[in-house]
Amino acid sequence: MHEHKPRRRLSRILAAGVLAAAGVAAASPAAQAVGHRTAADSRQHAFEQAATEYHVPLPVLLAVAYHESAWDAHEGQRSTGGGYGPMHLTDVTTGMLAAGDAGAVGRADLAELASAPSLHTLQAAARLTGLPGKRLRADDAANIRGGAALLASYEKGAVGSTPKDSGKWYAAVARYSGSAGQRAARAFADRVFATIENGAQETTRDGQHIELPASPSVQPAVKQLSVLHLRATAATVDTECPATLDCAFLPAAAANGQVSDRPANGIRIDSIVIHDTESSYDAALNTFQKPGGGSAHYVIRSSDGAVTQMVPTKDISFQAGNYSTNLHSIGIEHEGYAAAGGTWYTQTEYETSAELVRYLAERFGIPLDRQHIIGHDNVPGPSSALVSGMHWDPGPSWDWERFMRLLHAPVGGRHGVGRVGSVVTITPGFARNQQTVRVCPSDDPTGATPECTERTQPSDFVYLRTAPSATAPLFGDQAIHPDGVGSDSINDWGSTAAAGQQFVVADRQGDWTAIWYSGTKVWFLNPHGCNTTPARDVTVVGAAGTSPVAVYGSSYPDASEYPAGLSPSTQAPLAFYTIPVGQAYVTTAAPAPTDDYFPSTGRVVTGGKSMYTIQYNHRTALVYASDVTAQ
Repeated sequence: MHEHKPRRRLSRILAAGVLAAAGVAAASPAAQAVGHRTAADSRQHAFEQAATEYHVPLPVLLAVAYHESAWDAHEGQRSTGGGYGPMHLTDVTTGMLAAGDAGAVGRADLAELASAPSLHTLQAAARLTGLPGKRLRADDAANIRGGAALLASYEKGAVGSTPKDSGKWYAAVARYSGSAGQRAARAFADRVFATIENGAQETTRDGQHIELPASPSVQPAVKQLSVLHLRATAATVDTECPATLDCAFLPAAAANGQVSDRPANGIRIDSIVIHDTESSYDAALNTFQKPGGGSAHYVIRSSDGAVTQMVPTKDISFQAGNYSTNLHSIGIEHEGYAAAGGTWYTQTEYETSAELVRYLAERFGIPLDRQHIIGHDNVPGPSSALVSGMHWDPGPSWDWERFMRLLHAPVGGRHGVGRVGSVVTITPGFARNQQTVRVCPSDDPTGATPECTERTQPSDFVYLRTAPSATAPLFGDQAIHPDGVGSDSINDWGSTAAAGQQFVVADRQGDWTAIWYSGTKVWFLNPHGCNTTPARDVTVVGAAGTSPVAVYGSSYPDASEYPAGLSPSTQAPLAFYTIPVGQAYVTTAAPAPTDDYFPSTGRVVTGGKSMYTIQYNHRTALVYASDVTAQ
């Protein structure tokens, strides 16, 4: 199909020819329009032009793009679902499905797996616009035109025309989700129309300011969904999800967890652990069904936010690499890769996850803060021998500040830094927080990193140094670097403090701020407090006596507290860590009693001591309440 040509195209060409013959340079209409705009709103103008060209209501085009990419262009990089640009036009190849942990290499049906039309919307957009695929991937304005053309074609297929009323585009929006199931398509369309109704604005990672004014009178024609003839996905009593999510149940292997009765049996559920799969969605489901490995309570697909629950929340999933954490948490896996700079988490995945987390937090009374909504990289090692090998997903490309805003629990606010002894929240932003990391082939299972390379990218962390100088060594976590010198390796979690984490200010010097971290004083660049937000009404703990406080990775009762016939679990202080006298660390909840669980009998053992969870370094840690004073 030839490129769609806007009206009066011929007259414009003729006019340009006359001007050129007269020795006058003719600016294109787009260039003339941009001349009255700033570079920061050129993408907004691209949306306006594409909406006009393809007769798509601007609110519809903007809202769809918001839920696909949060209006980011991502510099031509693909998402974990194989989509490109602000409109997330998909172009999934057999190579993508075969590479790394996708698990499809060598399969006879590889081509069939990659043949679904929803995986090739970029090719459809190329046919509709006449634009080459390379341009649709890399040029954000072209990508927006492609998405508009695709939406218009869906609308014509559904209702036969392109009406001006945004509400009459419900079927086209639902089809744009790419989902073959009714519930997922409806959930996507409902989110899009909620955004049209309420409005949105965002400054993207490359500095583009996009605004969608609210349209409170929009009335989505939800009955249009029937014309798409999507697969019915009836709700099942086996799933524990908000009714608005496309949620199915697929049991993980029984050996990959333990049957329990939380919280009715006295085992509290007090945290949610965010993971990424390091594989495709389907590969993760397959892995969790194989005995002898890990599992998760939920797995979320990148492309459309579909959710598979694999372990009931009452049961224990082997997901965190720490039994005490497993005992008290719910694990959510997200399709994606921690180190893959060529992929990005989709807005739909963020929104689905946030809706699920809010539902679970309300149900179980889990605080919406970064000591209770944590990454796998924040889970403490259960013993000294295991600390250095703990996982580091979802990685620095997970935008914690965006995610916490979606939870209606933003970690940011007015930037600044208080006096020594006050508490700050790490809030460096994401798009503007460009950090350089070293990525090696072993870090990236996609196969996209053939050799070690330095990569500068938007990140969720600040680097920590041993002195207030850009030339000072990075701090090295004691469990990883016995010499105390850290690195910029993407998997070196010990040299960083992540967005939302809270620490006590230990010192200030010029543009540098020091915090108590991992038993020592570390520094990070923080001119005018641009990377922190002062925290208020926060509890801090410090040594109660004159000796350093032992730090733990688990919370079991003392051996003497176990009834006869039950073998006590053992724990010891983490050998690398202490809280020296004079230092202080943040806790956001009251101390909780030690406990243990015996699945063969269902017996729960609760100890007489309690432990605080503290933000100790990049990971949380535990200290006995009797060893510290809280204020």
